[in-house]
Amino acid sequence: MDRALIWLSLVGFFLASVTSEPKTKQQNVDIYSFHINSTVTSRYAITVITSRVANSLDESQEVHFQVKIPKNAFISKFRMTIEGKTYDGIVKQKEEAQQQYSQAVSRGQSAGLVSSVGRTLEEFKTSVTVAALSKVTFELTYEELLKRRLGKYELLINAQPTQPVADFKIDVHIHENRGISFLEVKGGLSTNELASAVTTTRSGPESWVKFYPTPEQQKKCEGCGENGLNGDLIIIYDVERSKSEGEVRTSQGYFVHYFAPTDVQRIPKNVVFVIDRSGSMHGRKIEQTRLAMLRILGDLSEDDYFGIITFDSKVDTWNRELLKATQSNVEDAKKFVREITDRGSTDINAAVLEGVEMINRHPREGSASILILLTDGDPTAGETNPTRIQNNIREAIGKKFPLYCLGFGFDVDFDFLEKMALENEGVARRIYEDSDADIQLQGFYEEVATPLLTNVQMKYTGAENVTQTDFSHYYNGSEIVVAGQLTDNNLETFSTEVIAISKKENVKYIDTIATQGRSTGVLSGFENFIERLWAYLTVKQLLGKEQLLKGEKKKAAKKEVLDLSLKYNFVTPLTSMVVTKPQGEETQVAHKPKERGTTQRRGHIQLAGTASISGGITARGGFPSRDYDYHDYSVFSSSDHHVGQVNGPIFLPTFLPTHPPPTNTAPEASPVRFLIQAQDQSEPLCYDIPASQRLRLLQDPSSDFSMNGELIESGGTGFSQITIHYKTDHMTLSTSGIIFSDGQNAVKFLWNQEPTTHETDSVSLILRNKEMDVSMGNTRVVILLREQDGNSFLWPAVRQRPSTTTLPGLFGKPPVAYTAVTLSHPPKLKIQDQEVQVSKSTATDYSIHSAPRVGCWLVPFQVAMQGELSDFTVSNL
Repeated sequence: MDRALIWLSLVGFFLASVTSEPKTKQQNVDIYSFHINSTVTSRYAITVITSRVANSLDESQEVHFQVKIPKNAFISKFRMTIEGKTYDGIVKQKEEAQQQYSQAVSRGQSAGLVSSVGRTLEEFKTSVTVAALSKVTFELTYEELLKRRLGKYELLINAQPTQPVADFKIDVHIHENRGISFLEVKGGLSTNELASAVTTTRSGPESWVKFYPTPEQQKKCEGCGENGLNGDLIIIYDVERSKSEGEVRTSQGYFVHYFAPTDVQRIPKNVVFVIDRSGSMHGRKIEQTRLAMLRILGDLSEDDYFGIITFDSKVDTWNRELLKATQSNVEDAKKFVREITDRGSTDINAAVLEGVEMINRHPREGSASILILLTDGDPTAGETNPTRIQNNIREAIGKKFPLYCLGFGFDVDFDFLEKMALENEGVARRIYEDSDADIQLQGFYEEVATPLLTNVQMKYTGAENVTQTDFSHYYNGSEIVVAGQLTDNNLETFSTEVIAISKKENVKYIDTIATQGRSTGVLSGFENFIERLWAYLTVKQLLGKEQLLKGEKKKAAKKEVLDLSLKYNFVTPLTSMVVTKPQGEETQVAHKPKERGTTQRRGHIQLAGTASISGGITARGGFPSRDYDYHDYSVFSSSDHHVGQVNGPIFLPTFLPTHPPPTNTAPEASPVRFLIQAQDQSEPLCYDIPASQRLRLLQDPSSDFSMNGELIESGGTGFSQITIHYKTDHMTLSTSGIIFSDGQNAVKFLWNQEPTTHETDSVSLILRNKEMDVSMGNTRVVILLREQDGNSFLWPAVRQRPSTTTLPGLFGKPPVAYTAVTLSHPPKLKIQDQEVQVSKSTATDYSIHSAPRVGCWLVPFQVAMQGELSDFTVSNL
């Protein structure tokens, strides 16, 4: 039988936080059973999602399976059963799967795409054609090691089946040998009408959570409706900790050691906060940073010492020395924080080095030092070469204390921050631009606020191939996990030794356990969970370590990741999953996202050949397919035709080129599409402007700043030329180069030249990576050179402008307030007390690296801008 392929791989980008909205129910498709079974054995969770679907039509149709899984998980199994035949996924080396896939593409079959949903979830999608009145069963398995944070583990399960299901069940079984100290269930699926559908049972070392809502309950919960459940079930628990030496489990030649002592005095800390105050932190970012810092300062203990550094192109300190966190010092620091204002460019190198020096100037025995960097952008002043910055900071810190890097938003180079943190025994964390960003900042600080041990070394007798054993700090509420292989399965005992430094002295924890019979207590069917846990943890740590290696060591690390991924059927960045499907089904592709680099803004992504805006089990649509740079576990039919879409706030008004469906005749010049931010709404508005227009983009009469641009004649892309005027300064940007004149002298830049900085008293120009960053007075814009289909064009993004509510120009308008008119078909929005007929549409956002397709409400220009096009055109640039 001829077979087609699904290609499921992981590639290197992480999407932004994404809003979740109810999915559209497909007609004539019955999800008659939807089960989620999660088994947690000593923190290692294996979850199986099984969906059984019937096609109630008397003709075949395509059915889609769409679920969300934790970002930290690895898919380890995918299976479809159709008419009694089972089609299993096989994990292969990515290059091998790519070759197989490319051969199919050469036969005219199309590619699919990928996305990530929210801060903690990723989305998996696939589809298959189901015969008339027939059934299909989808089964997806994923695995993850639960991480302890702030004294608890969290198991997150998402349910959004797209319709009420007669047989809907979530079953969670937790087995912890030491016993469970507390357990609670939270999340939107455990509140209000659904609370009675949740039952918990505890018996000795085991706990069970069951969630069995009736079809009627599935429609009445908060966030639910006629499309059924839409939310999370979060199981939160911790384990009993009777032994400071930790808990050791062995089984089938492998061991795992959980170390989280609680009977340890906290170590006073020396903490320095390095805070970005550059122009890009304007508005809510800087306000939330101030709010978070005020709370953090209030949480300092009196025996802590602290310092605060703020930076743009210059570096300022609250005090050049670390000061004790007395009440008066804290109050003085709060006054300093309240006065932090955004301005200028970004000198990360000088700021972090000043933080290192501040800590080095204040050595204290019996203390733990921590350096925390918060930034929202790339280095644009001083030393701007990322590699040199990383080298400078690594040499300055010298492994004496950790550096934690917090990347605010999605304009930040997260790769750069992550590598810098890993090189200095810290971690990088993304702070999402959202209403709770200050809570996110404070939450991260709480995780590292209470060091209990430093220089932790884990030693094992009779073990090999052990995961990471050295840790710079152990914090209260966290847990150190080490796994490895036993060198001799006949060993009767196994010894562990932990050496560390506490507040007052060196400490040592020694333990010896009997290995014979230690497999008792392991749940049936999960006897090899420790081996899989070891493989999972090894792969995760090697993927991080590999970023820091070079040459043969890097190759060796990659090979080890690949070998383990293939052996344990993990879909990782180096592997892909190929799935055979019934005859006539086309090749499909999907990708798992990674937290890397500059990525998309928030949004919910609808992918995969569906006519719905965001479908779960949906039928094939009829839109032309395109290649997009989204990232999720998505598997799509090559014959699907669709338009991808992102629903989410657009933080800056940026123009987005449209991509109209191809026709058999030569198309006219297509218009250019712009987005405008919506006030308190997840979806922006969009509107079209004809090609060849000369437009006023932004004007600030109070500072003599203006920016104009001319759209390319062929349309559909962007600007051929942009000019910027500021007092006596003049700047012309085209696809061939840039000229800046201060009225007396002129400077010319080429887009492909080395990173360059040019500054005067009130002007800062930074050219790097085909982006010109322009700061003039209180306004900052970035002009990017982009390419599409071999053609170059410019597009502008306003990063900072005066706080005036409305300024002349397309980019001078405030967010538009609108509300949806209920029960209207076609859809309508109410804007400025006027009901306007709108339509769903999409566009490409060139304001960020991956240029994603985003969803928007398409409205007439006059409605979006509250004016005529002639009000925004200029005769000369």
